Amino acid sequence: MCKGLAALPATCLKSAKDMKHRLGFLLQKSDSCDYSSSQGKKEKISSSQRVSQEEVRKWADSLENLIHHDRGLAAFRAFLKSEYSEENIEFWVSCEDYKKTKSPAKLSPKARKIYDEFISVQATKEVNLDSCTREKTCHNMLEPTLSCFDEAQRKIFTLMEKDSYRRFLKSPYYLDLISPPGAGCGPENCKRSHTHTLDCNSNIISQCA
Repeated sequence: MCKGLAALPATCLKSAKDMKHRLGFLLQKSDSCDYSSSQGKKEKISSSQRVSQEEVRKWADSLENLIHHDRGLAAFRAFLKSEYSEENIEFWVSCEDYKKTKSPAKLSPKARKIYDEFISVQATKEVNLDSCTREKTCHNMLEPTLSCFDEAQRKIFTLMEKDSYRRFLKSPYYLDLISPPGAGCGPENCKRSHTHTLDCNSNIISQCA
């Protein structure tokens, strides 16, 4: 009949406690290493996502410069999402991905998915296309090729270029990148600061008089 731990010699109990302590230490060390590793990965990702001011300024030169840069595309997508019009950039990105399709067998299903999502009358994310372009794209669905969405993609690109892109350049989504907080004192900020100082000095003088 088992008498429990009390029946074990004292040396055995001590060895068991030592082993438990060592295992606990190793587990803590493992957790610490995992945490340090994850933190290191986050820092690497953060540093790799940094964009120079020179690069950000290039985004104002053309929409093409903006959306062909990963960070620029992300910023523009976030801006469009805030305006509830992200379907345009999503369609453009889908077309770019479609043109990279290497397997002929995948062309038809991928083309149909893009058409149903963005161009069909019942599309969940219908983009703004004229009837002529829509009909031509619909005809292209009979025998999909890598260029079957080219005209529709150009129309949407032009639409974004003339409309949402210009608003993006005037929005905080771009201005905060080109002039990050604490980057310096602009003329307007300095003027407001100087005026505030004069007002404070005037109040102090009037109170002392």
